[in-house]
Amino acid sequence: MPQIRRLIVNADDLGYTAEINRGILEAHERGIVTSASLMVDRPGAADGAAVARATPSLSVGLHAVLDRVEPECCEEELVRQLARFGELVGRRPTHVDSHHHVHREAEVAQTFAAFAEREGLPARDGAVRHEPRFYGQPAIGVERLLHILATLPEGDSELGCHPGYANGLSSRYTVEREQELRTLTDPRVRAHVEELGIALIGWREL
Repeated sequence: MPQIRRLIVNADDLGYTAEINRGILEAHERGIVTSASLMVDRPGAADGAAVARATPSLSVGLHAVLDRVEPECCEEELVRQLARFGELVGRRPTHVDSHHHVHREAEVAQTFAAFAEREGLPARDGAVRHEPRFYGQPAIGVERLLHILATLPEGDSELGCHPGYANGLSSRYTVEREQELRTLTDPRVRAHVEELGIALIGWREL
């Protein structure tokens, strides 16, 4: 039997700025992005929520920001950010992950996993394999992404990405966002997905 491969292409940092939001929407409409994760306290959060409400084809989850949160306060902070997501978007998130992968840190991991399970939210690093190879130079070019797609294992995978326009963004990851956007919307990438028979899905389709 042929291998069945399904891929979630999740854009982190929806809500960071309006320009990041614009790039994520473009990567969804013209590229292979199927999902995004919303930061609920950033300057572009309301605009990002508007994108979520206006784009039902895009799965939108919670991108929990826990970087400066003491481990004993993580549960409370996750609950607060989930409630804020509901206020902004008007519905529950399709999944949950964390900014800078803080949920993987030993002192946070158990709390994060318990929160996701209690809320019935699929979480990054859970049942879906996370594909880490599309991040930073020189890993975000078209040829690299074509190779990643060709070597995806059987089953469900999530490819994390950070497309966007970096106008005025104060971050260590700026020009890379625009390079990711160009890569994710390159026609060769979509054609390769189709050639390989990879099904592009969102979190809500699991």
